[in-house]
Amino acid sequence: MAIRMKKMKIKVEKLIYKALSWIFTCTFCGRIIPDKTYLEIKYKNAFGKKIRWKNPLTYNEKLQWLKLYDRKDIYTKMVDKYEVKKIVAKIIGEDYLVPTIGVWDRFNDIEFDKLPNSFVLKCTHDSGSAVICKDKSKFDRKNAEQIITKSLKKNYYWFGREWAYKNVRPRIMVEKYLGEGKDGDLKDYKFFCFNGEVKALFVAQKRQIKEMETEFDFFDSDYNHLSLTNGHPNAVIPPEKPLMFDLMKKLAMKLAKGIPHVRIDFYESDGKVYFGEMTFFHWSGFMPFYPEKWDDIFGGWISLPKGINK
Repeated sequence: MAIRMKKMKIKVEKLIYKALSWIFTCTFCGRIIPDKTYLEIKYKNAFGKKIRWKNPLTYNEKLQWLKLYDRKDIYTKMVDKYEVKKIVAKIIGEDYLVPTIGVWDRFNDIEFDKLPNSFVLKCTHDSGSAVICKDKSKFDRKNAEQIITKSLKKNYYWFGREWAYKNVRPRIMVEKYLGEGKDGDLKDYKFFCFNGEVKALFVAQKRQIKEMETEFDFFDSDYNHLSLTNGHPNAVIPPEKPLMFDLMKKLAMKLAKGIPHVRIDFYESDGKVYFGEMTFFHWSGFMPFYPEKWDDIFGGWISLPKGINK
């Protein structure tokens, strides 16, 4: 009887945390909740356990800690997809930047007649709002307007309390469309950097096809495949090592110097390396690793800054 009551209590507790998580994430109510309380509820809902603020050990725990206590003004520019290009240009040079065609405040201000036949639309202040145009004659402008306009109204900070996004100015940027590889896919190479040292990376494939078909394959810093999943399944056949792997790793370390943890993303297109973006909170710190031990391994690579007033 006692065991049944304990199981029932756990189920009820899970339902409560799920309900609270939905309320705080999907309604205005969440905006009156302090960051720390909000993150505690989201974390408990994602992992079924309380976060250890005083002694965080796992990767996802430490990401929540960094959200609260490692807040530098420069991070706001680093997550701004337009402003970060100025920072990247100073550190590694303009040659690694995807050419910017234009930046606008409103969708209706975009002069589509002057744009090339292929391009990429994206918001500067969030994640996941990119719209790809491969052929302007077939471009669904109305659908693009709905996606972009909806995104412009959102402050990405509220969904995971990623402080760096809170004061990013919402804008629309149009970039050059990068050509795909021989397999028709533009792969995304994402390097996990810890105080300027690359410890691991993953390759994202099929992102331009369907989100549900996206594949993530993790590798160590020497491109040895790692047996783990996080967010998306592995490919049946792991992606081959990119030709510019060593260069990408070198550039990632330069860009990540002096930062406790940041993910640096690159593309390889037409024999060139292009910077993608900087991400401080992979999956916002709410995505489990399988096997779970990798949460501890990645967490062990983060040395939390000392001397921060809490």
